[in-house]
Amino acid sequence: MRLWSVVFFLVIKSVFYLHTQEIVTAERYLAMVSERYGGMRDYEARIVIRSGNTAMSGTVIHLVPSFMRIDFTSPANQVIVFNGEQLTIYLPEYQAVLNQSVSSNRGASGTSLATAQGLTLLRRNYVPVFVTSPTPEPLDSGASEKAVKLRLTRRSLSEGFREIIMSVNPDTKLIRRIEGRTIDERLVRFDFSNVKINQGIPEQRFIYDSPASANMYNNFLFRDTD
Repeated sequence: MRLWSVVFFLVIKSVFYLHTQEIVTAERYLAMVSERYGGMRDYEARIVIRSGNTAMSGTVIHLVPSFMRIDFTSPANQVIVFNGEQLTIYLPEYQAVLNQSVSSNRGASGTSLATAQGLTLLRRNYVPVFVTSPTPEPLDSGASEKAVKLRLTRRSLSEGFREIIMSVNPDTKLIRRIEGRTIDERLVRFDFSNVKINQGIPEQRFIYDSPASANMYNNFLFRDTD
């Protein structure tokens, strides 16, 4: 009789414990990541972009709401700058500067997703599930670094990525990696490391002075009709 009383007590205690714990769904976890980025004014990070056999690396800086700049070390001296209204790309190999007027909500890249604004769009346009569970798992097979992994599937055919795998640092709730599968089945990966938050980055950092010798090409992608 005493044994059954102990068992009954343990069962009741376990049930009570489970009811007092918050059940973290994938949607809630993504919201937590979004809230984390919502508290940032700016950040700087090391970025590596991989697509097929091509890899590029450099430093990315972001300032709310939509300023973004990448200064590449590979390819050396290549620059991408977005000031919320205009996208500028400098290609030193061709001595060319490409300018394009764009709206901040036109499409999404891996870098733009790693912002509060991008995460808001992501939550609206994609359905999240955990790849396995809320429990952190190795970032790569056999790696000591761990991350919580989310699989996001697009709600509509208009999204640029069919599917996104987002790996999040479980301690900081910062995005460690974004892997996107494009509509043409191409895999693109963005790795973020050495993230520094709220460094006081000024808007002047997003003003790009083109080399005098570079050729200018405007509206090279499309005419912005938004």
